[in-house]
Amino acid sequence: MFLTGKKVLVTGGAGFVGTNLIKRLLVEGAIVRATLHNKPAQINASAVEWVSCDLERPEECARVCQDMEYVFLCAAVTSGAAVMEQTPLAHLTPNLVMNARMLEAAYGAGVNKLLFISTNTVYPVTDHPVKEGDVNNDFFEKYFIVAWMKRFSEILCEMYTTRIKRPMQTVVVRPGNIYGPYDDFEWETSHVLPALMRRVVERHDPITVWGDGMDIKDFIYVDDLVNGLLLAMEKMSGFQPINLASGQAYRLRDLLPLMCQIDGYPDAQVMFDASKPTMIPKRLIDPSLAKEMLEFEANTPIEEGLRRTMAWYRNRS
Repeated sequence: MFLTGKKVLVTGGAGFVGTNLIKRLLVEGAIVRATLHNKPAQINASAVEWVSCDLERPEECARVCQDMEYVFLCAAVTSGAAVMEQTPLAHLTPNLVMNARMLEAAYGAGVNKLLFISTNTVYPVTDHPVKEGDVNNDFFEKYFIVAWMKRFSEILCEMYTTRIKRPMQTVVVRPGNIYGPYDDFEWETSHVLPALMRRVVERHDPITVWGDGMDIKDFIYVDDLVNGLLLAMEKMSGFQPINLASGQAYRLRDLLPLMCQIDGYPDAQVMFDASKPTMIPKRLIDPSLAKEMLEFEANTPIEEGLRRTMAWYRNRS
């Protein structure tokens, strides 16, 4: 209950992580302000101070940071594999400007601590589970632009924490592939797991999978991630990026039959489309530092997480 009674800002209040984080902060008794931009809030929460703003504008960033004690940077321009493949620059300028402006504003407002959600794309391609110290600025080619954007934002956080006379505490977390309720299920912008869930729920015949389905990823349920974010905000100090992941390896080829079983579609036909863009073929993540420093573990079994997420999507549809 570290944030009980504390003034907490969540940017990206209409987004996937932001929405789930806000719900938890309200349970914890935090005083929550959240930003909105192009989309309305996904939840009806009158206790939240909702602020419509453009976080690329310095005066807007200063306005939302005023009087805040803790800041979670959840706002980001995101997309699916198609955009990453065809127009990766869409991620670059808006996110860099937004992250830099928010750090500047939080520092000017005297915020106690700021948490930045980075990405596991900052790691090189490996066959072993990546640890925090494995970053060497050698990125998977298709992630080169977005990974540098996130990596530079990490470095900005490090500057505010370690390179100035009056530092501001920052926390950098590198999540696994997050999934759960309130995720983006739109065809043009969704990530791989919600896109496959939607095909199962809508009974596509066949269910088309981009690539060969052999990609190996670390998936973390959003409730587990939110637990990790709160622990990191409470316990981290200095500057030490930290992985928040399940530590488990999952192949899409194995998860799809599980989704079909959960949703009662056992006879689904599956077609793998190698012509479609795919991303890093193997990403294993070592969460041992989070377990050591935060006593963090991702406890939601993949079957239970998929069941909850698909039930949420069915109820929303």
